[in-house]
Amino acid sequence: MPHLDAAEINELHARVCKALADPTRLLIINALRDGPRSVGEIAEALEISQPNVSRHLALLRDRGIVTTQRAGSNIFYDLTSPKIVGAVDLLREFMTEVLGWRPGVDRLAAEPAVAASTK
Repeated sequence: MPHLDAAEINELHARVCKALADPTRLLIINALRDGPRSVGEIAEALEISQPNVSRHLALLRDRGIVTTQRAGSNIFYDLTSPKIVGAVDLLREFMTEVLGWRPGVDRLAAEPAVAASTK
């Protein structure tokens, strides 16, 4: 592996984070949590079109997050490292614990009501 300087590492970090900054790509990563799957399997599991899944997988592959393996006429996608799932899980823990995020609750919309009730 070539030696990367700090600027190159920061650029790579930003590229990976941008890849993770899409809800559909996060769903795809989660779908690959338990092992390799084909585009069709992912599309069916997530109930989205195969072309849409393929587009997102191409970006994830470009960023080094997924890899491919051919089996006959099928191409299976897999995460390049279990650390990807660990990173996504850590971010979710951060949102839950530190930010107080809860599904279905808009914190910003709720905060003014709390502030108004304390006056």
